[in-house]
This record gives sequence, C-alpha cells and structure tokens, in this order.
Amino acid sequence: MDAEFYRMKRLPPYVIAEVNALRHAARRSGRDIIDLGMGNPDLPPPPHVIDKLVEVARQPNAHGYSQSKGIPGLRRAQASYYARRFGVEADPETEVVVTMGSKEGLASLATAITAPGDVVLAPNPSYPIHTFGFILAGATIRSVPTTPGEAYFTALDRALAFTVPRPSVLVVNYPGNPTAETVDLAFYERLVAWAKANSVWVISDLAYSELYYDGNPTPSILQVPGAKEVAIEFTSLSKTFSMAGWRIGFAVGSRDLVAAMTRVKSYLDYGAFTPIQAAACAALNGPQDIVEANRRLYHKRRDVLVEAFGRAGWEIPPPAASMFAWAPLPPALRHMGSLEFSKQMLAHADVAVAPGVGYGEDGEGFVRIALVENEQRLRQAARNIRRWFQDMGVNTPAGQRAG
Repeated sequence: MDAEFYRMKRLPPYVIAEVNALRHAARRSGRDIIDLGMGNPDLPPPPHVIDKLVEVARQPNAHGYSQSKGIPGLRRAQASYYARRFGVEADPETEVVVTMGSKEGLASLATAITAPGDVVLAPNPSYPIHTFGFILAGATIRSVPTTPGEAYFTALDRALAFTVPRPSVLVVNYPGNPTAETVDLAFYERLVAWAKANSVWVISDLAYSELYYDGNPTPSILQVPGAKEVAIEFTSLSKTFSMAGWRIGFAVGSRDLVAAMTRVKSYLDYGAFTPIQAAACAALNGPQDIVEANRRLYHKRRDVLVEAFGRAGWEIPPPAASMFAWAPLPPALRHMGSLEFSKQMLAHADVAVAPGVGYGEDGEGFVRIALVENEQRLRQAARNIRRWFQDMGVNTPAGQRAG
C-alpha cells in the first residue's frame, strides 16, 4: 500500500521541530532550558474569566454540542470589541464567525475558497499557516515581502503581471509573526484600493492587535471604508488575554468569505466547548485592565531583552509590537545559518529560540525570540549567551555584565 500521501508530499520537514525536539531532550536530562522559542504565554487568564468557565461548566446542559460558528453572545461580544477598539460596525450574524484559534480559522477559510492550482500571495517570512494552510488546500504560493513600503506594492504588481493564473488571494499579517513589523492605516487604505482594482481577496491576521508599544495602537484593515467588500480579518484571545490553550479566535469582515468559511466549518466541527465560549464572552465584555497590564509587561520584557542581550554582544532591534523580537544573527556567527545557530545556542547556552528559516527562506539569517519568560530569566539568558559568545571567541562589550 502506498503511504506517500499527496498532501504529505507538499509538507516539507518542519525545521522548528528539530529545535523543539532538542529542547525536550535537554529538559528530560535535567537541564534548565530558558525557552524563548514557542510563543506560549506564561501568564494566566484573568480570574473572572476562569470563574465564568467553571460556573458554566457546572451546568448540566453545558456539555452537549455547541455551534460551529460560535454562540450568539460571543459573536456579539466580538462585534462590540470591533466597535469599541476600531470604530468598525460588524453584523454578528453575517460578518462574524468564531474559530478555534486563528490557525484553525485560516485553514478552514483556505479550504473554503481555494481551488487546486489557485495562486495565493503570502508574505515570506511568515507564520507557517499563512502559506501551508493554502498549500494543503491545493494552492500554489507566490511569495511577497513582509516589509511595507513602495517595494511591497511593486512586488504585488509584478506578481499580478507575471503569474498564471492571476493571484486571487493576498495574506497580510501586521503586527507580523515572526518579524514584528507594523503598518499604519494609510498602508491599509492603499492595499484595499489595490485589492478592489485587481479583484483580489485580502486575508488579514491581526492576532497581536493589542500588543503594541510606544503609544502606537495597531490599526485594523476593516477601518478602511469599503474594506469588507474584499477583506476578512482574524483575531485571537490567545495573547491578549493569555488564553492560548483555550483556542478561541474570530474572523470578521466580508459576508461572502464569512459565509463560505461558516459552511465549511459546519462540516468539520461543532465549535469550541460552550463553557469556553461563555468565558470568552466574559473576557471581551468584562474588565479590560488585563489588556493594558499584559501590554506593559511585554513592553518591559522587550526593553530588558534588548538591553541585556545588547550588553552580551548581540544587538537586537526593539520590536514595535507583538510578543516577539526578530533578531539578526550576530555577524561573527552568521555563517552558521539560523538552524545551526539555534541548535548550538541550545546546546551551549541553554537558551531556545526559533530559527528564522522555519518561517520561509527569507527568514534565513534571523531567529525569532519570544518574550515568554520573566525579566530575571531573560537576564539569565543574556548571561548564558555572553559566556557562549566568549567561548566561541566572539567579541563582547568589554567591562560589561550581561543582565
């Protein structure tokens, strides 16, 4: 029997999994690994959210099948969030659907709207689901840059001019994962105009909408008048409310895309556990002080990371948003490549990061560092890295202590 399944042939080895396996092995052997690789929040959700989960879970009638598109109260809560945060009105019945995290939502949408052979424009580097969700659905990916600017729109126009068949979908992700890049509303205005002129759907991943720093709130593409004619946007409670394992996200926007996605989901799932959805309502409708508290905490961790790693001899540009830093390899070690660098740092400094090449070929030369350890652990990571650099003969700032 042939075990060379069609879709498996389209999935390359997941290089980040190599580092993850080494990290697990190191921890099993008793080593204290400082894990800055996976974007897994180390903070709990707000107490009132957990209380709501327990309250509803105690109800005897709360354990049956839920609704694949989300319970009405949760869709209304997400619509209220968009009105409150972005000034965008969304119909909870036709323009909002609940997903099991952004990842499932993006994959379900790709299944709903993609035909074999379709061409999708996706950023490189990018979070893997932005490309492989469509590859699994049979599409071909044409890469475009992540960095916004004139070169970005030139790349879009070239893709339309020289790709057969013409691309039908564009994926954007700001604040970016892994690059942490951001855009302003003027960028989205130009992008929506481009999409309308060229009959291209735009899928926006806004999972890090609330993790912005230096007083610059991140915009939504749906703030652009008429954007819902061509765009759908994904958000998540994972990072905003430290609810990553709960798997609750949303898609908001185009009625056509929401309807297609809702129809596919009705065949695939019955929605998240009802008590989880009720607790998600409590998160969106209840006190929002946790949002600002998390933003301040990640902002502080960002500053500690940049300062401490800089003193260790590794200059890292401070990200403007998200819970990640996109760090160029130190010049003296750039020859290693991001995968080998990540393996060596884990082996010799007990610090885990994600190799940039795992996010696409244009991610080579970088690693992604997640701000998921406390300040003390970040400073310890910097000290470990400094010692490793010294052992490697890499120049570090004289007379300074990392951390």
